[in-house]
Amino acid sequence: MSNENHPHDNARPAINHWADRVADQIIRERGDLDVYTCASGITPSGTVHIGNFREIISVDLVVRALRARGKNVRFIYSWDDYDVFRKVPLNMPNQDVLKEHLRYPITLVPDTTGRDSSYARHHEVDVESVLPEVGIHPEYLYQSERYRSNMYAEGMRISLQNRNRLKEILNRYRDEQHKMTDDDDYWPTAAFCCKCNKDTTEMVDYDGEYELTYKCTSCGHVEKADLRTSKEIKLGWRVDWPMRWQYEHTVFEPAGKDHHSQGGSFDTARLVADEVFHWPAPVSFRYDFIGIKGGAGKMSSSSGNVTTLRDVLSVYPPEIVRYLFAGTRPDTEFTISFDLDVMKTYEDYDKTERIVWGVDKAKSDNIFAKEKRIYELSQVDGMPEEMPYQLTGGFRHLCNLLQINGGDIDKVIATIGDIKPSQEKAFRTRAKCAWFWITECAPEEFRFALKDPEAADYRKVDLAPVELAAVQGICKDVLPVMDGLEDKALAEKVYEVAGNCGIETKQLFTAVYQVLIGKDQGPRLANFMRIIGRERLEKILKTYL
Repeated sequence: MSNENHPHDNARPAINHWADRVADQIIRERGDLDVYTCASGITPSGTVHIGNFREIISVDLVVRALRARGKNVRFIYSWDDYDVFRKVPLNMPNQDVLKEHLRYPITLVPDTTGRDSSYARHHEVDVESVLPEVGIHPEYLYQSERYRSNMYAEGMRISLQNRNRLKEILNRYRDEQHKMTDDDDYWPTAAFCCKCNKDTTEMVDYDGEYELTYKCTSCGHVEKADLRTSKEIKLGWRVDWPMRWQYEHTVFEPAGKDHHSQGGSFDTARLVADEVFHWPAPVSFRYDFIGIKGGAGKMSSSSGNVTTLRDVLSVYPPEIVRYLFAGTRPDTEFTISFDLDVMKTYEDYDKTERIVWGVDKAKSDNIFAKEKRIYELSQVDGMPEEMPYQLTGGFRHLCNLLQINGGDIDKVIATIGDIKPSQEKAFRTRAKCAWFWITECAPEEFRFALKDPEAADYRKVDLAPVELAAVQGICKDVLPVMDGLEDKALAEKVYEVAGNCGIETKQLFTAVYQVLIGKDQGPRLANFMRIIGRERLEKILKTYL
């Protein structure tokens, strides 16, 4: 490979990836800044699913693109854990206890698993513990702490002083049926009652500065709260979002297509940011939903019917998880597969890897540049020093090796024999994912286990006389010479046995598969025999002599 195609070329990345284009747009629109603040966030109302992860990694990819341009970047991730607990997910224990805390701030709902300090913290920890595995390290902001420490007192004061303007802004994108009227009393703030913790409150009065009076409709308590000292006041999210853009000096934040719909929440927030907080809305883009192959509909944290990043990492190594997102435009809907298409995902990644390392040749310089950039952004911690080990035959061959060896990765590595110590860690991760997929996700027809004549439960298969003769022919006539034959010649030798025994080739295959793995079909027989090896084949087939 030429130097310009070498994977360790440290030149500034060309604008050949959507993250690079967004990074250049940010620089172009915001100019030269000391710090570029990029933001993401979510309400931990339930299990954070892989669809939510799309926003996190989309920001991470743009952050990496900015840093590749020598920029100082602050990557913040906001936990909106001062939001209202509205619905009890089905996947959490002690549902009755959770129901007692409906309308509380999420941060004050107990973790009914007993693992963490609160319901919110439970879901936050699940995410914070897994993101480093895919190379994502944001600065976490906990909105419950920030509101309760009065960090946003000025933002709330500005919002209250501009509530008529906010009302007019919110009306701009509403149709006549949903617009607030002149008689409607609009308040940008809400309160969790300081006596009963519920959000069942009504704003009563505002003194024009920092004092806000509210009444709780649940317990009847009336409170005069000071925005500078009281802990229970917060902004509604349509105002809270642009307020935080100004507070954090956010210059980039994507949003889902529901928020980015025409006249949706992002359009409203943009107006609020411009006209009330005098901060331009961040550069943004719309990202689409993610489906799970075989799953039904849009994932929902509140229902508990979700697939998490941890689930995906059980089947795919971190680099391939990143590749799924780096290789797809964010405004494109795609599915993550747990069925047989898993093999294609591995093959696609491996093809990109071979192109980048010069093993395969790209069809053009542009394709090489594109594949290289996707590969770079797929790595957890920068480009590897050497090409990771690729097994001839790819993921399917790895699955066969694992099943032949009962999932024992050490035996698989010993069988292969040419993995460098520096390549072993990544290979083990891939093998662990492959074994999980085989045992937990793969279709039943794909799974098999090689029989062991020394096992206590070993039983020979009942074969018809012609089938027994064919199996014996394989043992006597093929095994002694198989090591000296190429795959094609080995296959022809097997066909020869079928002809000599007067049996259809398909019937012979079925008999051999039954003897070896107890199934009517399996991997291509000649290659399968090669993988199993002469010694182990003899051990099984000799029981039929």
